[in-house]
Amino acid sequence: MLSGMEPLMLLPARCSLRSGDPPATQKLSQYWSEIRSRLLPMAAATRTLFLSCFHSSGSEVSRHLSLRSRYPSMPRRPRAAVAVEVGDDGGSGADLEAAAGGSNINVAEEEKVAVFAVTGMTCTACAGSVEKAVKRLPGIQEAAVDVLGGRAQVAFYPASVSEEKIRETIEDAGFGAKLIDEEVKEKNILVCRLHIKGMTCTSCTSTVESALQVVPGVQRASVALATEEAEIRYDRRVVTATQLVHTVEESGFEAILVTTGEDRSRIDLKVDGILDERTVMVVKNSVEALPGVEDIKVDTELQKITISYKPDQTGPRDLIEFIESAASGHIAVSIYPEADGREQHRNGEINRYRKSFLWSLMFTVPVFLTSMVFMYIPVLKDGLDKKVINMMGIGELLRWILSTPVQFVIGRKFYTGAYKAICHGSPNMDVLIALGTNTAYFYSVYSVLRAATSETYMATDFFETSSMLISFIILGKYLEILAKGKTSEAIAKLMDLAPETATVLTYDHEGNVASEKEIDGRLIQKNDVIKVIPGGKVASDGFVIWGQSHVNESMITGESRPVAKKKGDTVIGGTVNENGVLHVRATFVGSESALAQIVRLVESAQMAKAPVQKFADQISKVFVPLVIFLSLLTWLSWFLAGRFHSYPSSWIPSSMDSFQLALQFGISVMVIACPCALGLATPTAVMVATGVGASQGVLIKGGQALESAQKVDCIVFDKTGTLTIGKPIVVNTRLLKNMVLREFYDYVAAAEVNSEHPLGKAIVEHAKKFYPEENHIWPEARDFLSVTGHGVKANISDRSVIVGNKSFMLSLGIDIPVEASEILIEEEDNAQTGIIVAMDQEVVGIIAVSDPIKPNAHEVVSYLKSMKVECIMVTGDNWGTAKAIGREVGIENIMAEAKPEHKAEKVKELQLSGKTVAMVGDGINDSPALVAADVGMAIGAGTDVAIEAADIVLMKSNLEDVITAIDLSRKTFFRIRMNYVWALGYNIMGIPIAAGVLFPSTRFRLPPWVAGAAMAASSVSVVCWSLLLRYYKRPLVIQERQT
Repeated sequence: MLSGMEPLMLLPARCSLRSGDPPATQKLSQYWSEIRSRLLPMAAATRTLFLSCFHSSGSEVSRHLSLRSRYPSMPRRPRAAVAVEVGDDGGSGADLEAAAGGSNINVAEEEKVAVFAVTGMTCTACAGSVEKAVKRLPGIQEAAVDVLGGRAQVAFYPASVSEEKIRETIEDAGFGAKLIDEEVKEKNILVCRLHIKGMTCTSCTSTVESALQVVPGVQRASVALATEEAEIRYDRRVVTATQLVHTVEESGFEAILVTTGEDRSRIDLKVDGILDERTVMVVKNSVEALPGVEDIKVDTELQKITISYKPDQTGPRDLIEFIESAASGHIAVSIYPEADGREQHRNGEINRYRKSFLWSLMFTVPVFLTSMVFMYIPVLKDGLDKKVINMMGIGELLRWILSTPVQFVIGRKFYTGAYKAICHGSPNMDVLIALGTNTAYFYSVYSVLRAATSETYMATDFFETSSMLISFIILGKYLEILAKGKTSEAIAKLMDLAPETATVLTYDHEGNVASEKEIDGRLIQKNDVIKVIPGGKVASDGFVIWGQSHVNESMITGESRPVAKKKGDTVIGGTVNENGVLHVRATFVGSESALAQIVRLVESAQMAKAPVQKFADQISKVFVPLVIFLSLLTWLSWFLAGRFHSYPSSWIPSSMDSFQLALQFGISVMVIACPCALGLATPTAVMVATGVGASQGVLIKGGQALESAQKVDCIVFDKTGTLTIGKPIVVNTRLLKNMVLREFYDYVAAAEVNSEHPLGKAIVEHAKKFYPEENHIWPEARDFLSVTGHGVKANISDRSVIVGNKSFMLSLGIDIPVEASEILIEEEDNAQTGIIVAMDQEVVGIIAVSDPIKPNAHEVVSYLKSMKVECIMVTGDNWGTAKAIGREVGIENIMAEAKPEHKAEKVKELQLSGKTVAMVGDGINDSPALVAADVGMAIGAGTDVAIEAADIVLMKSNLEDVITAIDLSRKTFFRIRMNYVWALGYNIMGIPIAAGVLFPSTRFRLPPWVAGAAMAASSVSVVCWSLLLRYYKRPLVIQERQT
């Protein structure tokens, strides 16, 4: 496929010179060559590869940066280089066609992207300086700079310019620069998900994890037993998702690819009509030629077409229309009617276990009746005792026939699972079941055959043991899968929020609505205009282009009050329109929507293991071998005790001998032990907790965050945007010199308009009130300087203007009058921030800015103290304002005038004192502290960088959710601890009882089939105990406030 430059590269070939051409032709050719040399760099500058790299899902940091190029790039390749290539054969008389060919080869040179950490930037003007300097270099394809993140990303051609040269250029512009190699590689790092069938315990998950970890290119692999999924972070340059699937299958399990992690969407289409070879070929060739289509697969058996595409370039509706058009109307195409793959698999697994249990019941019930019930009914007992061959009776033969299908057909999965586990050296629960049931079954076969060949031997069989064991275990697995399905109910509810249909509007040339069409909600594409009626669901993320209404966003954010929406406001897909009609332009659809991202975050959280899970993983490595050893030891001990008459013969039941008694004890030990309960103790609770948290507006990023949150005994609050609303407003202006207030704000706004600080933005917004026009142009600010956390300085209309705090003024040698100092103290006592304005080295006024405290801040701090959690406030504001805010919310421990690095240092200082620290913040300046803390909690209305750095995201921006997060984590780990107490206690108590510890004193023995039933019940009980978290209620103080 030709790039945007290649047509230009080919044009000169049509004008190549030949010997004997007239002078006019030669002149025309030279003129064309000059045009080509000018057009080539222009074409190069139009490519958008750079910006698409910045928004790729492969990068965890870059995708949140919103960059825009300000200056045109230099040519891709230096003009001198092109001239040399063209003139290699002797100047103007050279063969231009050959030169064009040579240039084409050079243009195909691979482009490289480098990311630099840039220090010293304070505003957008700084970013513009860096960008302009880099783009002056030859060989630069594109450059963009993010002033907030302190990063510059450059696309360039290594043959023309080096990374070191780019770095030196940035430093020559007056800024620090350092190459970040990891960012260059990041776009090749993907996270894929696999659904894995056949895992029964933590030993299975360890086997799969170990197999994946050793694959070259795999950076991290996490396997969850509760979800039966694997999440693998891998380098696609080294290994493919298909190879990862093959690795899992080689380890003895079946794997289904859920997603490769690439930045593309996939859709399954159902075909109604005949898919012959010609139609398939036409459809494939036509669709592959469409822009944005990555891959197409046609399954003629299922009448299914699977297409991977880039949503920025095409969409499902376009694809359906194009396929039907390409097939000349011979086929009809629609969305493939199937549920989520994992849900479909779970339903299939539930049906299989239900059918297996019902079939096993048909055979097991007669076996149970003939061995346990009919023996006490004289007429039936006589019939069953009738001999068929020698001493073999009808009862034994009947039980043998009925138990065989249960053992080898219904119980086949235990054989295959045990075989695979043994082959890979990781014995699991299947091994214990197979050994236990086989021992009972084959001993029974031996006993019956011996009776058939003997005239004196009385057969004693255990066919009921093997068949009932398998039946109870299958029942337990069936109940366990049902219960595990409930753990992911929160995700299912989130996914169901998206409406099934949507009304799409089309417009005429005058911008009026021309028609309405109802379509499948999955067919919405970017830039579609969707009509949302009162009571209807918003079908896609987007922004309002017409109408006013209130939207209930509680199902997404947990915010109970409807939010007012008007033209220009954003809306979230899945929310409910309360009153009024809205026209919404779709911006994020499918996997890019907020709903889909929340679902992915919760799914990833459920995959992440809590550190406490390592305890169960360590036990699982030795559990099965230890149980087999104990089982053999039990059998041998009782057998030898019976052989050497170490216990009275009266202990032996009349229906068996000492060997058979010992065998029953050994089998009971083998089948009562349950590694599954240990393996499910943590992940099931984490799954339910993360789902419940998401439904309450608290996104918890995995088990690590949950475990750390339940230990928190100290919380560090940022002030602005966390304890306060985060939208400062100007409340008072005090002029110390004779000036017109409007003129005063002209100077101040001109200086602050380039600032990114919230206080600066508040001043600019206040200054706009003096002008009726919407986009007022402020005077030009020259020599602009911004000092983070202190203020700004600029020259405006031949006056030096300085806006900032007291320390900033003093550092610049400006005297603070007594009157100004008194005003500052007064404002600080009122919890307001006083901003000093100086012109020409003289203080001319003070602006008082207030950021109102959140109404619930005091109650939250008070309740946290009752939970024995210490509260600390850190802020970059002055001490006076900080203390006033602290008094209002009830926080005594305050750290003011703190820079971002000071916040992180304070967190580390608290950690060194032995505290488990949580940091609650919302801004970019909070991200270092959020990362340093044991638990980072980001306010949902905060910046993307802060949310990315946090462990827990509070979607509603309500402080009460800090309490919810800690309370939920504590209740979750109470459940986990109780799960471990039960799972360990069950095995510690059950194994000795099964081994016959109580038999000498009470004559109580646990039949193997009862032991198997107990083992199945243990897993179900653990899952059910975790499921009780679904009924989690917030602390009473929050419930009362909401009511």
